[in-house]
Amino acid sequence: MSTTLIGLDWGSTHLRAYRYDAQGAVLEKRALAHGIRHLPEGGFPVAFAQATDGWPDVPVLACGMVGSRNGWQEVPYLDTPTGVDRLADALTAMTTPDGRTLHLVPGLRDPGRPDVMRGEETQIVGVMAQSPDVARKGTLLLPGTHSKWVSLRDGVVTGFATMMTGELFGLLTQHSILGAQLPPAVDDAHAFVRGVDMARDSGAAGALSRVFSARTLMLDGTLPASSVPDYLSGLLIGDELRMAIAAGWADVQSQVHMVGEGPLCDRYLQAAARFGLAVQAAPDATTSHGLWRIADAAGLTSTHATA
Repeated sequence: MSTTLIGLDWGSTHLRAYRYDAQGAVLEKRALAHGIRHLPEGGFPVAFAQATDGWPDVPVLACGMVGSRNGWQEVPYLDTPTGVDRLADALTAMTTPDGRTLHLVPGLRDPGRPDVMRGEETQIVGVMAQSPDVARKGTLLLPGTHSKWVSLRDGVVTGFATMMTGELFGLLTQHSILGAQLPPAVDDAHAFVRGVDMARDSGAAGALSRVFSARTLMLDGTLPASSVPDYLSGLLIGDELRMAIAAGWADVQSQVHMVGEGPLCDRYLQAAARFGLAVQAAPDATTSHGLWRIADAAGLTSTHATA
């Protein structure tokens, strides 16, 4: 079957490659460990050649940190509000050492906060392509080391906010007194919910006023030392949800659409239930759908397909 487009999801720790047919279906997918922080000897050109090895010479579109300041070539951010057409018009093209043309997707910047994202914009386009109702008016949650809360209106990203929940969890458990000399962690769903409830009930003071309770409860003997990480996870995720409600990004009358899967998303679902929030999983394969949609808007899919 003929190939029309190659898409790359090139982040800090991963490189995923997609080969598409003329209808946008993924014919083949590759996953490499060559994120921009873990490049092979020879750097970006070698990683790119490995990702596209044996595939036809068709347009290549890449999103993610490959277009960052530390990437292969920096691509300026686009200010919100931004939709797929503006993203497509702002692609940056470069010629790779093996003679291919690589198009890089810009990230987004919310000048009002300020805030930035790079890579998530393509996931968002993928959600909008698969869920027109959400694109018309919706709120997206993208959990991760740096969670994103995104507002959509009429197919446009109108604004977004980053929450460093995952990174704060790592700092607290690995580089603070709260995580010092703890035994190996065990799964403790009760401790997680206890942390969520502590954040929910913290009111205007927020979880920062309660975070030291992880140590206090452990010293009191009411929280096992091995359960401290789950308690802190609940406290931080719970505080993210508390802040989202306080900021008006989420409320009990509206639905939040969550992009992602796996244990972290399961935790967000569990925590959301403690707040009475309705969270629904967004469609799968958002990045691959987003890459195709941006390429199509840019006219990259109308070129002659190659076998």
